[in-house]
Parts: sequence; structure tokens; C-alpha cells
Amino acid sequence: MALFDTYPQGRAWDEMIGRDGGPRAPYEVMHDTLSRLGPAELAARSDQLARSYVDQGVTFDYAGEERAFPLDLVPRIIPADEWDIIDRGVQQRVKALEAFLGDVYAHEGQLPRVVNDGILPYELIVSSTHFHRAVSGLRPHNGVRVHVSGIDLIRDEEGVFRVLEDNVRVPSGVSYVISNRRALTNTFPEAFQALRIRQVHDYPRHLLRALRAAAPDGNPNPTVVVLTPGVYNSAYFEHSLLARMMGVELVEGRDLICTGGTVRMRTTRGDQQVDVIYRRVDDEFLDPVHFRPDSVLGVPGLINAMRAGRVTVANAVGNGVADDKLVYSYVPDFIRYYLDEDPIIPNVDTYRCVEPDALRHVLANVDQMVVKPVDGSGGKGLVIGTEADGKTLDALRAKLKDDPRGWIAQPVVQLSTVPTLIDGAFKPRHVDLRPFAVNDGETVTVLPGGLTRVALPEGELVVNSSQGGGSKDTWVLARSEPSEPVDEGSLETTEIVVMTAPDEFTEDPVRSVKEQQKQQQQVGEGAPC
Repeated sequence: MALFDTYPQGRAWDEMIGRDGGPRAPYEVMHDTLSRLGPAELAARSDQLARSYVDQGVTFDYAGEERAFPLDLVPRIIPADEWDIIDRGVQQRVKALEAFLGDVYAHEGQLPRVVNDGILPYELIVSSTHFHRAVSGLRPHNGVRVHVSGIDLIRDEEGVFRVLEDNVRVPSGVSYVISNRRALTNTFPEAFQALRIRQVHDYPRHLLRALRAAAPDGNPNPTVVVLTPGVYNSAYFEHSLLARMMGVELVEGRDLICTGGTVRMRTTRGDQQVDVIYRRVDDEFLDPVHFRPDSVLGVPGLINAMRAGRVTVANAVGNGVADDKLVYSYVPDFIRYYLDEDPIIPNVDTYRCVEPDALRHVLANVDQMVVKPVDGSGGKGLVIGTEADGKTLDALRAKLKDDPRGWIAQPVVQLSTVPTLIDGAFKPRHVDLRPFAVNDGETVTVLPGGLTRVALPEGELVVNSSQGGGSKDTWVLARSEPSEPVDEGSLETTEIVVMTAPDEFTEDPVRSVKEQQKQQQQVGEGAPC
């Protein structure tokens, strides 16, 4: 029996298999490759893939257990014409968010233009958990606040890509894009020879260019560092990988000191001034003078050094107001307002529970909707009404009535599926896509591929790794023009060392500084991808 003979067709759009049961055009080579391998060879290659991740240390913590990060054997493939739409849509989205954040923080004590012109109520900005008055009026050197972004996309039942949410604080996961590609080149060399697949390993070069361009006073040779919460953070693998690939120092807060309005790094050769900090620490831990006074992860006086114009922090402090899921619902309006363009990629239809009519509709239909906290991440706190019991729905209704500003609701969308190797057979599993974009002030560069996350349990719609999801390599097919760089399947393997820790953080008023540091590191970059 052929491996795809019993592959089930569901309501969701399947990326590989069309409604006629045959492979879609971009997947024909991969479908043929998989069909010719047979179950034993597939199992062997899958085991080889898992072992390569364990050997490299590409692991994560799930429920207190260190595991190899689940990378599925079957890649997701995106043809060039579809990628053109995604590329332009993500660029457009980032430009609109950049304009919005610049408007929100441009002038201390003045209302943003977007408020004065009636596009967005001011109370939605100031009531956002991640809006920080401490950085109002602070203008970055080259005007960029969103140096790195991860825009989460899904494909609905009709095959239409939609934006699920925006990540412009400290978006994570790009390290898995690079590592996945390295692993798959060794697993399917024949596919890389047959297809023109665009490369992803030059991402650190684009990132470094953007960070250097953000240096104060146009310094042509700035000192750039990556600020990590520490080795116990679940994203430490990514911090160390990017620092190494960019050729810059990986530092913790204790390695930096603010003096005379500058940030200096302690080295064996004495203190050295730091010009740009690519921070992987959440806002509230960055500067204990302005935010959490008990933080042992940040740098006291950092905000003052930013105001003095002596250091740039990427991404900018306060960007989280654009990640607010209620603000997300206004981004199509931002695109029209700031850019005078129609959105290229639409949002998922969204009900703002803060609006009375929308709240009444959600309360009446909560059992058919996905309800999300506006400041949630990593899939935590959301409720899928079709899967919830009566007690959970009753509790949710009470929360919605008590704090309507804190929630949005969306219809249940059957995310598209990709064949995934489960117990020796291919089964459809739901996926999303997080393309990463880098903004250097002149160009927004979208990494051709991004992180495809896959929900491994049958029927599950939550794809986050912290909720038990895995990932797939994402292959963007190049056009025939030779000018487009493609992956030849000859990437060098880089040794990766990872230390991980649980996602949860429980406050304990009586603990040593060392234990406090360890616990804060575990949440210093928020929820993992």
C-alpha cells in the first residue's frame, strides 16, 4: 500500500494533497521522493533527524523534561508566486506597525495622530499592559523601533493566508529556521538537488546590518551585543547561536554597567562602550530603575542612557503595545491610515469584546469561538469553545463580563495541514507560519521561509512548542532567475550548546540572589515560540 493511499481529507486546506487526492504542483518532487522511500527508510531518516538534533543540543523543556525539539521529516513548501504575496504583505505590515509605534511614542504629553484622527481610541493604548510612558518622546537614532519582527500567518479553509498575530517585542524561533534547514539538507539531499530552494543561513548578516545601522551618531564601527536573561532561559540556544553567527558578544545584565550616560561592558581588557544592545529580555526586566525593582537581569540606568542618545536597544522598549491583540484588530486600519494602501494579507475576523455589541455576540456564541487574552503569548490562556466543557465556558463568560478589555474572540479557523510522520504513517497536522523580517531603516528584508510550527496531537489547533508542538523546515521555491540565492544543501554544521528550563515562574519572596536570577531567567524573554 502506498504511503498516501489512506491519507484522510478534512475540512482544512492541505498544503501537499489537493482535493483530487494528488499532490499540488510545488510538492510533486517531495511527494515522489517520500513515496519511493517506503516505511522502513522513512523511519530510518526520521530517527537520523532526531539524533542529529540531540547531538547538536537543539532541545527544549517540555513539562520539566528536556527533549529534542520535534522536527518533522516532511517540509512545508511555498511556491515563488505565493511567497511574493507573503513577502510584500509582511513588509507592509511591519511598515505600518513601525509608523504606529513612532506615532504613539513620538511626543511626550501629546496625543498620537492616529488618536486625533479617530482611528484608535486613546484608552486602548494607555490601558495596554505593554505601553510604557517611560520611553515617551524617546526617538531611536534611525527611527527604527521594530528591528526584528515575527508575523504569524495561517492559511484558512479556502487557502487564503491571514495574519493571526504580530510579534514585535522579542520574537523568537529564527534559530530553529536555521537549524531545521541544516538538518533537512542532510536528510533529503536528493530533493535539494532537484529543487531550487531559497537559502536562510544569511539571516544573521541581515540582522547585524540592521543593528549596526541603528547605532547612535551614525557610528561606522559600533559595538553590538546580544543581551540574554541567561543559560536557564528556554531561548538561550537562540541567543548564543545568533551572537556566534554575528560575531558579537553574548552578555548578561551583570556584564553591563551604566556610567556617565553610557553603557559599558566589562571585559578582560577593561570596560568597553556598548553602542547597540540586541536585547532578548522582556521590558519589565530591562531596567530596575524604571520597571521591576527586583530584576537581576537588566541594567540599572539603561533607559537614561537611551534618553541621552548613547545607546540603542533593539527592539525598542514599549513595542508590546503593538502586540496587544486588541490593537492587532486595528492594524488593517493602520495600513490604510499611515500607508494609504489596502492590506495585502487580511486579519482573521476579530470581535473586540470591549465593544458592547461584540461582547453580546461573543457571550451568546462563545462555544463556537476562540477566545484569547489580549496580552497572552505562547498559546496560554486561550480557550477554543468547541473543545471546552460547560464549566470552562461559564468561567470564561464571567471573565469576559468582568474585563472585556482583556479579551478578543475569533471564529474557529481550521488551520491548513501538512502531512506529518506519526507512528510510521503520514497524517494531516495543522500548521502556522512565522516569517521573520529585519528592518535596517531603509529596507525591510523578509527571511524567505520562516518557522512553520505544527500541532502534533490529532485535531489540535495550538501549534506553540510550549504547548507540545513541533516544527517543519519551510522551503520557499526560487524563480528560474540565477540572481536569486538558493540553498545547495552544503551548509556546514555548527555545534550548538543548549540549556533549557521550565516556562513557569513562581514568585518566592524568600530566596537567594542566585535562585532569584535563575527563576527570572526562565521568563526573562516571556513565553517561547
